Amino acid sequence: MKGKNNSHKMKVPFGFQDVDPEDKPHLVRNVFDQVASRYDIMNDFMSAGIHRLWKRSFVAEIPKRPNLHLLDVAGGTGDIAFRYLSSLSEINPETRVTLCDINQAMLSVGQRRALTRQLPLLPKWICADALQLPIPSRSIDVYTIAFGLRNVTDIHQALFEAYRVLKPGGLFLCLEFSQISYPLLEQLYTKYAFHIIPLMGQLVAKGRTAYQYLVESIARFPNQETLVQMLASAGFKHTTYRNLSGGTAAIHKGWRV
Repeated sequence: MKGKNNSHKMKVPFGFQDVDPEDKPHLVRNVFDQVASRYDIMNDFMSAGIHRLWKRSFVAEIPKRPNLHLLDVAGGTGDIAFRYLSSLSEINPETRVTLCDINQAMLSVGQRRALTRQLPLLPKWICADALQLPIPSRSIDVYTIAFGLRNVTDIHQALFEAYRVLKPGGLFLCLEFSQISYPLLEQLYTKYAFHIIPLMGQLVAKGRTAYQYLVESIARFPNQETLVQMLASAGFKHTTYRNLSGGTAAIHKGWRV
């Protein structure tokens, strides 16, 4: 009887596979362990540098208050946190940036990168799962997650956890690959994604399987409207999204009120 119950255990997506929930964090960790040292270089190759424009637009959505506490989840090698810190014209003792990622290899790359930059302050680094953040409730002003929500084991739980840690009046921001609005562009992008990106991952990042997972995870990620509904289900208000590059990526926003 016990075996029968296990056989009907709820599965979660890992690319085009369905896996047990307890296995996914380990699988995702292995993906990013493979490519951590070449991750930022691969982003430039894969997107022809367009990811930099997307991230600039994303960071522009973050309020530039000197007393703000930013939590950047799945922050990896620090791109969002560093861009935010570099954009500040004023820093005070209450300015805080916490960078969280489940993958220590990615965080280690970020820490090395931080030492080569003239940042006004260094982030606090936390290795933790987005589903169980070691962050007090109602303590964060802005929660950001860029190209990381696809990788969590349970998107609903990650959104509830984001809501928990935000202060009333706090802002949730997500940058993620999404559903392209134009059929011809979508056809071209699909061919590029499935045929070129894994090959590029093999040549540039020495990780073909990691980038095969990347394109598969994009294909299975909820579309723009579905993610808006998921944000609302988690309690967020005034939820909106804005497409980038015809919907290749999108910025989702929601407020805890």
